[in-house]
Amino acid sequence: MRFSTVRGALLFACIGLASTRLTANETSAYLQLENDHLFVSVNKSIGRVDLLVLDGQDLLGSAAYIPYSPGGSSGDGRYGVGPYLDCYCIPASGPSSTGSGSYTPGTIAPTYKLFKGVDAHHVAYGGVMMSETYPPTGQVLQQYWFLRDGETGLHTFSRIAYHNSTTPFLRNLQEFRTLFRPSTDLWTDLITDDNLASKMPVPNPASGSTANSTTVQDATWYIGNRTDDPYVEEFADYFTKYTFSTTWRDQKVHGLFGDGSNSKDNSTFGAWLVMNTKDTYYGGPTHSDLVVDGIIYNYMVSNHHGDGTPNITDGFDRTFGPQYYHFNKGPAGASWRELRNEAVQYATPSWNADFYDSIADHIPNYVPTSKRGSWKAKIDLPKGAKNAIAVLAQDGVDFQDNVLDTSAYQYWADVDSNGKVEIDRIKAGKYRVTVYADGIFGDFVQDGVVVRAGKSTNSGDLKWKPESAGTELWRIGTPDRAGGEWKHAAQRLNTPQHPEEFRIYWGAYDYLEDFPNGVNYHVGKSDPAKDLNYIHWSVFGGYANWKRPKQVAGHGEINNWTITFDLEKHDLDKKRDATFTVQLAGAKTAAGNTDVFNVTQPWNNLPLNVVVNGHELEPWVIPYNQSSSCATRSAITCYTLGHKYKFPTKYLSSAQTNELVLSLPYNATDYESALLPRSVYVQYDALRLEVK
Repeated sequence: MRFSTVRGALLFACIGLASTRLTANETSAYLQLENDHLFVSVNKSIGRVDLLVLDGQDLLGSAAYIPYSPGGSSGDGRYGVGPYLDCYCIPASGPSSTGSGSYTPGTIAPTYKLFKGVDAHHVAYGGVMMSETYPPTGQVLQQYWFLRDGETGLHTFSRIAYHNSTTPFLRNLQEFRTLFRPSTDLWTDLITDDNLASKMPVPNPASGSTANSTTVQDATWYIGNRTDDPYVEEFADYFTKYTFSTTWRDQKVHGLFGDGSNSKDNSTFGAWLVMNTKDTYYGGPTHSDLVVDGIIYNYMVSNHHGDGTPNITDGFDRTFGPQYYHFNKGPAGASWRELRNEAVQYATPSWNADFYDSIADHIPNYVPTSKRGSWKAKIDLPKGAKNAIAVLAQDGVDFQDNVLDTSAYQYWADVDSNGKVEIDRIKAGKYRVTVYADGIFGDFVQDGVVVRAGKSTNSGDLKWKPESAGTELWRIGTPDRAGGEWKHAAQRLNTPQHPEEFRIYWGAYDYLEDFPNGVNYHVGKSDPAKDLNYIHWSVFGGYANWKRPKQVAGHGEINNWTITFDLEKHDLDKKRDATFTVQLAGAKTAAGNTDVFNVTQPWNNLPLNVVVNGHELEPWVIPYNQSSSCATRSAITCYTLGHKYKFPTKYLSSAQTNELVLSLPYNATDYESALLPRSVYVQYDALRLEVK
């Protein structure tokens, strides 16, 4: 690909200039920000950064275009741009839509504003705002980029507003994101965090380069036939945009690394999305999403894994951010960890808070320090609690559902070993506090916690009494809101990088070969990592299963799982009531990841039946709005949920082995518009039997 004449001239000019202070300029075609190290140019004709140069090195590459295809190239297909704003937010029938409501603002009469100023620390800054009103609906979409003197990154904010009383409900905000989308071969490595990184496939099918690859599922390719591909040699035979996804709880920095093999002077380079604030996202710490696949994503809203999305209704007006795109340069031979560690230092809400206060008047809806407070408490944790976390989110609802109040913010922090927890920079308001921990069934919940601006709220000592329905007879798995213990979940592939198996295409593992007689698990003898699959299917094979393209319903060995266990007489002595608890790491009904009831499908609400020694219990019907698309999008934790089955202990026996059957409807499938498996399924977190 070649530079256009104008772009080439701009690149040459910015390489040749050395600024002694930050400058912010506007021409008829561009808005440009520059300091001693970083040059940024926003193209007015497309509303995106299309030239980004760090110390003379072009970070984006030439403009390129990959035609849109479902499950393939993300967004509208332009490469060599970013960061820029993109969404699934307009009516699916809109003139600029791909048919699903996808839209990238910046081409329909956008307006621009250039900012120049000096912040509270006497540091010069420049900024650009792109604003576009989408004509058919009146939606306002805005993207902000700010550059400070002495920094090599862009502070970003993204806004969407809708004011239309004639059509008070527009649609859901299905996706709202910014993307850094290069076309250059400078970048060689994909980095999620300290524990998940890999060389990029060459060529990268996620960037539209599908040579020597076979599409096996939505945005998933078999590339094991390639030779001399570093990804195949070190990581796996399959590549999917979901492989490097992660949950938001501990995520700080992700991005791309260039090992110097394709840079001008063999210097190494990094491009990183720093999640310095997370309070304007939704879904709490368990929200998971794509982070990098050749594109660096900042997913502010999405339902990839079944998380809720807010409705765009009259009066909707939300600004997401700030987040920070950091770009850095290292010497030849430097590692990606060295460059990433530099970015990690910025991943805290207090970093640059004074700067954000200085520009607050430019950013609609931004909450400055003066309108924030703090909260602390001491939690009396249950015995055995590990990795505890406290979450402040929308009052009165599960934090996973905090999209119900589109103005709600969210915060979380780890609880230390003494039970102490403190969170700063909280938007003034009323919150629900939720505490959960590995090893403990259920949560601690307290509503009505008020945080006031400029004040510290102390909830004092909070006693968490763990859930109990009597004496625990047995449990399978660890309650931790994830299904990592089972076969093909968190076990490691036998490749040099040893990725977790769940991250690879689910169809790489054949359930019928692994469990030809179905799942038969005996408590106390069976091994969860070998004898329980990480997905409980209703059917297996067929659509989106490349290795087994013919769907198999079986004869009960797929949809029915059997758990057997032995009890002693004293286990049941003077016990009348039994409770069987099922916690799920995710469930896929016919609603998939949409939370939409499809009237053409029978399994929108999905029954999970339990039969104890021939006695069928009242089924748990998993509602359509708690459905997710988890394992099939390379995840072991999505929208988590649970249920308690209650029955009399007379159903149990101490004289013979007990049998408990977990049963999904036989041959239960749904319609999938994308290339995804049609079976309904569940993923278990933990199971427990108690009596009293």
